[in-house]
Amino acid sequence: MKKLIICIALCSLFSCEKAFFEKDMASTDPKVNFEYLWKECNEKYSYFELKNIDWDAIKSKYEVKIFDGMSQDSLFNVLGAMLSELKDDHTNLISNFNVSKFGVKYLGQDNFDWRIIEDHYLNQDYYTSGPFKHNFIDNGAIGYVRFASFPGTIDGANFGFVLNRYKNTKGLILDLRENGGGAVSDVFNLLNRFVESKTLINYSRIKSGPEHNDFSEDKPVYISPYNGIRYKNKVAVLTDRGTYSAGSFTALATKALPNLMLIGDTTGGGLGLPNGGQLPNGWFYRFSVTQALTLDKNPDYENGVPPDIKALFNWGDLTKDEIIERSILELQ
Repeated sequence: MKKLIICIALCSLFSCEKAFFEKDMASTDPKVNFEYLWKECNEKYSYFELKNIDWDAIKSKYEVKIFDGMSQDSLFNVLGAMLSELKDDHTNLISNFNVSKFGVKYLGQDNFDWRIIEDHYLNQDYYTSGPFKHNFIDNGAIGYVRFASFPGTIDGANFGFVLNRYKNTKGLILDLRENGGGAVSDVFNLLNRFVESKTLINYSRIKSGPEHNDFSEDKPVYISPYNGIRYKNKVAVLTDRGTYSAGSFTALATKALPNLMLIGDTTGGGLGLPNGGQLPNGWFYRFSVTQALTLDKNPDYENGVPPDIKALFNWGDLTKDEIIERSILELQ
């Protein structure tokens, strides 16, 4: 079995030169694959203590479902269900016929409808600049910017155009609802437009040993100001349970940036970057192996970054977006 060690980079603090492979140990034995996956998680997953997960009890719960001759589909369902006990959307089992997932966003109500925003706020003449959809709202007083994912394509041209267009507004709305994440580099390329000096935003650490609380030294993470146009007025960052991974990293950073406020619902978390490998039968897996910490070095926001101002969607009235409406009030 070729075990793939996936190299990850966390804010340029942790890196590796290349992937490497262990000696071939291929096996289709269900018990071998179960034991391998359980042990990998046991020694490398980063949030057992925070989430109060008894991984030994989880093993007892699922190993009784493993038997010789079980189908590939049945084995996948057992292993996938075991991983879902981590309640972490950075945790997946991947085969050529299925992918396991948890679904953090379903822990809260739906708080986003793009059609309502198009119909009642943006009109049809809104701009699309790279990954951003945007226009003036509130009679031109506020800029609204929809950022639906972190594709790694924020650059000086597209985001510079956006910020230059709204430079005279009294406030900006940055909508990250249902943003499931993507390239961590975009977090820095986004936030460096909202700081005037090098700013500490959080700490990070990586799993470094087999015990559940074995971690590297906490490393500081900074945002440095962009050498170009920056936005200095108030910014409302909109979040919900579907705001995940890089979206949650952005939400976490706002706690250190006084001109940014979080409005909406608690994010889905996803502050542990994933690493993974390959099971003896060839299926791939991944799970969180790092922790992002607050400025007081607390890992609790893995369970979701809370908003500064809570606002939820009213599905009984589809003529307005309550989260946008609250943001407009706060930006006056």
